[in-house]
Amino acid sequence: MSKRTWRVGATVTAAFVAALTGLSAQAQNTPNAIETLKADRQAEEARDNQRLAALVEDPEALERALEDAQAELATLKQQRQSLEARREAQQERQNALASRRDEQDSDLTAVRDVLVRQSSELRDSLHDSWLTLGGAQLPPRLSKDAGRILEPGQLETLADRLMLLTAASAQGVRQEASVADHSGERQRQDVIRLGDFLAFSNGEWLQRQGEEGHLVVAERTPEKAQELLSAFQAGETNQVVLDPTKRRVIDALAQQPSLMERFQQGGAVGYVVVALGVLGLLVALAQYLYLLKVTVALRRQRKHMEKLNDDNPLGRVLKRFKKLGREHAPEALEARLDEALLAELPRLERGQPLIKLLAAIAPLLGLLGTVTGMIVTFQSITVFGTGDPQLMAGGISQALVTTVLGLITAVPLLFAHTALSSRSRHLVGILEGQASAVLAERLMPEPVPQPSQPHEPVLA
Repeated sequence: MSKRTWRVGATVTAAFVAALTGLSAQAQNTPNAIETLKADRQAEEARDNQRLAALVEDPEALERALEDAQAELATLKQQRQSLEARREAQQERQNALASRRDEQDSDLTAVRDVLVRQSSELRDSLHDSWLTLGGAQLPPRLSKDAGRILEPGQLETLADRLMLLTAASAQGVRQEASVADHSGERQRQDVIRLGDFLAFSNGEWLQRQGEEGHLVVAERTPEKAQELLSAFQAGETNQVVLDPTKRRVIDALAQQPSLMERFQQGGAVGYVVVALGVLGLLVALAQYLYLLKVTVALRRQRKHMEKLNDDNPLGRVLKRFKKLGREHAPEALEARLDEALLAELPRLERGQPLIKLLAAIAPLLGLLGTVTGMIVTFQSITVFGTGDPQLMAGGISQALVTTVLGLITAVPLLFAHTALSSRSRHLVGILEGQASAVLAERLMPEPVPQPSQPHEPVLA
């Protein structure tokens, strides 16, 4: 028993010594720690020595301590066996859960990918939507790096945002917002939004541009639409003009050029064609007014043939004819009358050859513009290829616009030439008829006076 006790004491002492030695080795980092450890070690050695001395003097106490240590060891072994059995059960459960997760991993990943894709597409489609004008926010963009399963908070946020956007689609909102006009200047204006269909301000449609969705005035709003939108904004009517095609009509109206823009697309040839057309119409208008004046004067002269005036062709022709005596031969009188009529024809037919010439030249100039426009188009194709249609649009526009301008110029000129020709022929016919009548009256022999017969007496 004594040897066993000494072995136990030696073992405990060796363990304490090893522990203290380890602590001493760890405490060599700083001088203060070393001194502290030395003091603690000495105190522990003193307590162990006292306890060892007490156990050596009392073998029964030593035996009880050994029995307590063995009982505690047996208890610890039982706890260890219980923990090992529990660990094995948890490991089996973990393996089962892992196999089940692997089976459902593909389905969960597919569901997550669908949600991520749909949320991204929905956000992109609603990026320039009018629903966000007024407080509603777009749904968050889900990420594939969030894990196999999305968090419940993410799904709740997505559903809440969608419900708010759905409610905003049936609402009309009036608010103040910064709007950029055609010159790019931004100012605060009263803006009205009607669902997801349109927004307008001061009678003009609005558009959203840029990633931040800044409000800008549409390039072109029809005049009738401006009137209705202004009246609706002022509360004078309940009718409104909207674009159900989601800006397609607005973009088409913006791309549709005005009359001046089409005129400018014709280039130099278009300017020449229009200038010649305007010149021809001015000449035709001036000559037609002159013919109307001649018609009125001629009608007045025919009513008063006894008084010949110089303000009309008929009066001038008849005056020249009456200056001729009766001693001239009929052929000479007819020749003089024809000469007087021919002298009046240039005034009556003035401007007609020029108008006819311009009517013939206008389509040719339009064809010239078409050829030059196609040359420009082919040059663009040679340099840049056919990848960008906008590079060819300028030449094609010039080619088509000049042809249209040439035809538009030629048609009114042809009508004007026809009107002038018919009016002048009518006046010439009147002059020739009156001149023929006067000539016939001059060529008729004078009647011989008959002697008066005496009256026979009347018998009663």
